[in-house]
Amino acid sequence: MKLEGKVAYITGGTKGIGYGIAKSLLEQGMKVAISGRSQESADAAVKGLNNPDNVLGLVSDVSKLEDEKKAVATILDKWGHLDVVMANAGVGHFAPIDELEDEKWHQMIDTNLNGVYHTLKASVDALKKSEGYYMTLASLAGTNFFATAAGYNATKFGVVGFTQAAMLDLRKYNIKVTTIMPGSVASHFNDHEPSDKDAWKIQPEDIGKLVVDLLTMHPRTLPSKIEVRPTRPDLK
Repeated sequence: MKLEGKVAYITGGTKGIGYGIAKSLLEQGMKVAISGRSQESADAAVKGLNNPDNVLGLVSDVSKLEDEKKAVATILDKWGHLDVVMANAGVGHFAPIDELEDEKWHQMIDTNLNGVYHTLKASVDALKKSEGYYMTLASLAGTNFFATAAGYNATKFGVVGFTQAAMLDLRKYNIKVTTIMPGSVASHFNDHEPSDKDAWKIQPEDIGKLVVDLLTMHPRTLPSKIEVRPTRPDLK
């Protein structure tokens, strides 16, 4: 894919991994729409990216299909096409299953799992026209289970399975589909505030570089599931 002038949509793109991906795509000459849960956060992210002609800040709750349909319609109205979709929005709550609150279970299901479905459902027709690329941001927790993570594991295992099955459904339309499964990332996930202590972790720009590499790979080759982890976790 030649990236200059292509259009991307990144859910949960106002900070962290999504924001890092947005920066990387803008550096390649792409136009990027990012969504968040509030107009304030979207506006702040657009300002921080410092490329107003090529960035669009949207409010969308991925747990609601209608929100995602409106977001995609807005992107198409502004730029006329949609080439890359990154379903990145996610939340995490961690507690033993007997202590996990029902509300938090459903929030993870609605955001992490239903959200990736809503984002694809809203954008798939546009991706068919552009023969574009759909990506999900899963986690190593989508293949490795651990205590206190029953709800989070359930959603991320689901995201991996959903994405791989969607890949088989959509490749006949020349739509490429990939799930990225990071380990520890220096992001704002789970209310974490990144600091110098996170230097050992994957950085958001590292995921951005990975996304650029995927987009520019020869179309005959599809890395459909990618695990990525810190090189030296012993340095934490």
